[in-house]
Amino acid sequence: MTNVSNEIKEQLSLEQVVEHIRWSDGLVPAIVQDAETRQVLMMAYMNRESLKLSLESGETWFWSRSRQELWHKGATSGNVQTITSLKYDCDGDTLLVEVKPNGPACHTGAVTCFHNEIVGLPEQSADQASGDFSATTAIASSESRFEVLAELESVIAERERERPEGAYTTYLFDKGVDKILKKIGEEASETIIAAKNKDNDELRLEVSDLMYHLLVLLQERKLPLDDIMSELSRRHERPRRD
Repeated sequence: MTNVSNEIKEQLSLEQVVEHIRWSDGLVPAIVQDAETRQVLMMAYMNRESLKLSLESGETWFWSRSRQELWHKGATSGNVQTITSLKYDCDGDTLLVEVKPNGPACHTGAVTCFHNEIVGLPEQSADQASGDFSATTAIASSESRFEVLAELESVIAERERERPEGAYTTYLFDKGVDKILKKIGEEASETIIAAKNKDNDELRLEVSDLMYHLLVLLQERKLPLDDIMSELSRRHERPRRD
């Protein structure tokens, strides 16, 4: 069982936790947040049984109000969420679940369910208009820039599971890792040629092909893109050597 962070678990039994929560019709909203990026991924509802299952399994379980049944996040998609921390707020009427996600949270393939931006808000502050953007603004911008990678990762995982006939990704998985590696070699060579020719239009296309085939390789090896991003983050944070 995953070592769920224990603002809850080490201090209180499940029965005590249940008593501290203000249930509404037997449910409590649960906000799910990426433990590393701090991005809010989704909101769902838990009942007593799904909370118990979440604590016991170390992965998120919820109660579906539409289907009137328990559901294990990622049971069909593979995008499970490993819990690193589970807390309740000061009023006891909302849960905060910090997780390590194994893929996108949204059923659309988006990293987060909160990807529909509302336009028409008041104009930017003077500081923002002058280019003095906050760290939060910069992070949000970065997340939206790379959201397509998570969506593509999800689509590739779905292709591997379902193997739709006629799909190129299905062909690659059917042929196996040697074929995937051969394609990566070809695309890398074509990327080099485009760069040497100083043809940015061609370079854009070849790099896109190369990144797609790299994502196929990561899926074949069951290495999440999140692990690559974490490694890059660790390298970026390392102190420089003189």
